[in-house]
Amino acid sequence: MAHDKHDAAAGNAAADNAAANHNAAERTAEASESAKKAELNIGLVLPDVLGTYGDDGNALVLRQRARMRGISAQIHPIKLGEPVPSQLDAYTVGGGEDSAQILAVEHLLADGGLHKAARAGAPVFAICAGFQLVGETFRAAGREVEGLGLIDARTVTLQKRAIGEVASQPTQAGVTSSLTSPLTGFENHMGASVLGPDAHPLGAITTGIGNCDADAARAGAADDVAAQTRAEGAVQGSVIATYMHGPALARNPQLADLVLSMALGCTLDELEPLEIPAIEQLRTERLR
Repeated sequence: MAHDKHDAAAGNAAADNAAANHNAAERTAEASESAKKAELNIGLVLPDVLGTYGDDGNALVLRQRARMRGISAQIHPIKLGEPVPSQLDAYTVGGGEDSAQILAVEHLLADGGLHKAARAGAPVFAICAGFQLVGETFRAAGREVEGLGLIDARTVTLQKRAIGEVASQPTQAGVTSSLTSPLTGFENHMGASVLGPDAHPLGAITTGIGNCDADAARAGAADDVAAQTRAEGAVQGSVIATYMHGPALARNPQLADLVLSMALGCTLDELEPLEIPAIEQLRTERLR
């Protein structure tokens, strides 16, 4: 009788596990099918003032990688003076000069749409000057300027421009927990972004300067200077920021797919893989 009860319990457990696995598989299939049917709307934020370094290409990469999976995708340029729609699926913010940064942050602070979108969980991918203006403060035109406050970071000034290849290993902080591929790009900045406790680095530097050097970290009153000098980029909530140009999402397809998965409301694993040998060849050359 005891054996019968044990066998019955084991059978019930197996059945429960099978049902759970079946339900999980169904949810995964539903998520994948939902992603296929989705329409992706990408906000290209202020390309007229934050489009200096070709970072508009990040929006193009998101659109193309979505379309290659059969997902309808559109880019919505949002120009200076226009309201920022808060209901889009993802937002990209590029780089620009000091005067462009000031114009951009004044408009975005007054408008509030990007704040609302980020608070609702929409991914915001910001590059270089875009990284600086989504922080708490940054330096421009010889003065400290209030940022958007989406990332706990203060940007001071480097004594020497950081320019050249930059590479890092993903820290897997926050929403980037599924990233495994090395990150690579081209940095060109005088700003030095010192992260506060609420923000986490996107990557741990292996090549290049990254967010700041030791002098800038001390100028930014960093608690842990060594940790700041190892940091590249920042992650906080649904906001991902970096100094990587390239464009960054063209050079880092896994990162592109992470932003895409966030926009579609699925996991990175649920996206259909894309095999593009030319991209892998270029990444291999860059990471040598």
